Amino acid sequence: MSIIGYGYAVWAPLIWIVALAVIGVMVLIWRNRGQKSYKKGTAQTDIFLSGAKVPPEEQRHVKSENIYWGFFESLKELYDALMKPHTGIVNDYLLWFVAVLAIAIPILVLAV
Repeated sequence: MSIIGYGYAVWAPLIWIVALAVIGVMVLIWRNRGQKSYKKGTAQTDIFLSGAKVPPEEQRHVKSENIYWGFFESLKELYDALMKPHTGIVNDYLLWFVAVLAIAIPILVLAV
């Protein structure tokens, strides 16, 4: 057997290279068929907000605490419990990592 072909069509590298090249050409052709009348910096690039006046940029920003409010509110007890051991010190994270490895490695060795 050679490196070029393993005998199975699924694993033949030349077939995959040709297929990827064909797909790449098809993607480029499809991409170039895009809208030719598009012009940057005109009204075409303005934000559409269902006909309403768009607020200033600082008012459009949605903070993550607002996006995930329901998630954090429903899991508040769990989140508070998980935040207590969170110190922000890298040494503490490494200690937890080593502790978990010290428990996981013997379990995996005994399981095999």
